Amino acid sequence: MSIKKIYIIRHGQTDFNLRGIVQGSGVDSSLNSTGQAQARAFFEMYRDVPFDKIYTSALKRTKESVQDFIDMGISHESLTGLNEISWGSKEGQRITPEEDAYYHWMLKEWQKGNTSERITGGESPNDVVLRQRSAIDYMMSKEDEETILICMHGRAMRILLCELLNYPLKSMDMFEHHNLCLYQLDFTGSMFAIKKHNDKTHLNVLKEAEKTQLA
Repeated sequence: MSIKKIYIIRHGQTDFNLRGIVQGSGVDSSLNSTGQAQARAFFEMYRDVPFDKIYTSALKRTKESVQDFIDMGISHESLTGLNEISWGSKEGQRITPEEDAYYHWMLKEWQKGNTSERITGGESPNDVVLRQRSAIDYMMSKEDEETILICMHGRAMRILLCELLNYPLKSMDMFEHHNLCLYQLDFTGSMFAIKKHNDKTHLNVLKEAEKTQLA
């Protein structure tokens, strides 16, 4: 098969991101004005890419981040396998110092390789991989979709990239991310190669606009 080009973005900013409130798969928040501007900036730079299909999670912040592409008539499908990790009892909660300490303890456990650990009521990275695999197999099996755009979530993206690039899950934090950042990969049919890593070039226009407003 020919090389499949895969563009993976994280959703734009939400008020929950801004206020330091845990989202996860159980909080279905919308983009705020900054997130909408980020989505528009990405669209303006990549509108001419010939995407054959757009995949998002089942959470509306991902669909809102690519709505301009969908409005162009590009086929779209939501897959629950792309949803963010469930943070269980912490979802919808503001991070207190105690909860922040617990969260960072959990991240340290994952970095040690204890990726079956989960926050109470939530998912472990191992759990997320299991549901992502069916989504990956489904998307990669579509030979007529040579260029695809995937919009998902920060932690789930880190886990997905480990799975695609054959890294151990304990290495997931090496994949840095930012709201509406881009990872670009090529798939040869047997292996994935990364072309862009946490790319935010398209967001520079927003920084320039901020400078103009402050001048």
